[in-house]
Amino acid sequence: MESTDRVSEVSASAGGKPPWAPRGYYAAYDLLAGSVLGLFGAATSLVFNIIGALLVAPPAGLGPDPLNLIRVYLTFPLGEPALATTNGVALAIGCCLYLATGTLLGIPFQIAQSKCVPDGDFVKRFKLVTGLAVGLWIVNFYLILSWLQPLLFGGRWIVDLIPWWVGLTTHLVFGWTMLLVYPLGVFKPYRQFESKT
Repeated sequence: MESTDRVSEVSASAGGKPPWAPRGYYAAYDLLAGSVLGLFGAATSLVFNIIGALLVAPPAGLGPDPLNLIRVYLTFPLGEPALATTNGVALAIGCCLYLATGTLLGIPFQIAQSKCVPDGDFVKRFKLVTGLAVGLWIVNFYLILSWLQPLLFGGRWIVDLIPWWVGLTTHLVFGWTMLLVYPLGVFKPYRQFESKT
């Protein structure tokens, strides 16, 4: 009983709010939640691509392999030799890079949902994340990779070998996963403990 009384006493001395409680927007929480939830989005997107690669005919120049997307994405750091790699370690590193990218990209999705649609309306959040996912795909593929990859590695393998609809769908699956897991990352402010006396 003494500990609950002490908690009530400390809370009362701080005006009902503990001194560590955030005052206003809690950016650090959204950064952490976005990165963790972005991992879920990237994992879902990766699994979607692996299953999709088994169901859909591969792009010209690539054989039927569920990790073709990872091979194509590995052309960014490795260049054209990545397309022929069968090295399991390289493919595992490619998957880790894919997931790490998702942890970074999850942050703006989480922040946008918590700042732009704080009321939690699903339809509004659906429109928001769909727009973000489409915008992210356009920026990644056509405003950055279309010129940066040729500049650094001498080819446009990501833009040329990944069909537009695969790139778009991958980004949409990521965004929609962020929509679905968003409630797991909502900050719930401190509530004063009520003692039962």
